[in-house]
Amino acid sequence: MRYMLLIYNDEKAMANAAKEQTQQVLAAYGAYTEALKKSGAYIAGERLRPTQAATSVRLTGGKTNVLDGPYADTKEQLAGFYMIEAADIDTAIEWGARCPASSTGTVEVRPIWEMAEYVAAAE
Repeated sequence: MRYMLLIYNDEKAMANAAKEQTQQVLAAYGAYTEALKKSGAYIAGERLRPTQAATSVRLTGGKTNVLDGPYADTKEQLAGFYMIEAADIDTAIEWGARCPASSTGTVEVRPIWEMAEYVAAAE
């Protein structure tokens, strides 16, 4: 089954981190990504640009409303993701716990609802 590991961190803390600390964090993510790939669990993963680069879109009454920047003001922001393949939720949680963000922020482990399953459930 596929899972998303959604990485939440404090953007301001990361932006203000010392260069040495930033290099350590990047090295930890590099090692984590390599471990995922070697295990065969890795499907995809990317870091996201800061929330100031985000655009939120909402359709209300047939009209498109666009909001630049983050939609909500929160302590932690969605900073990146990994999509992994895992045998079960326990294995996905183990990978989430190994993610460097689990010690500085939050890693949300969420099963992917495959479209084929969704369509079948709706019929």
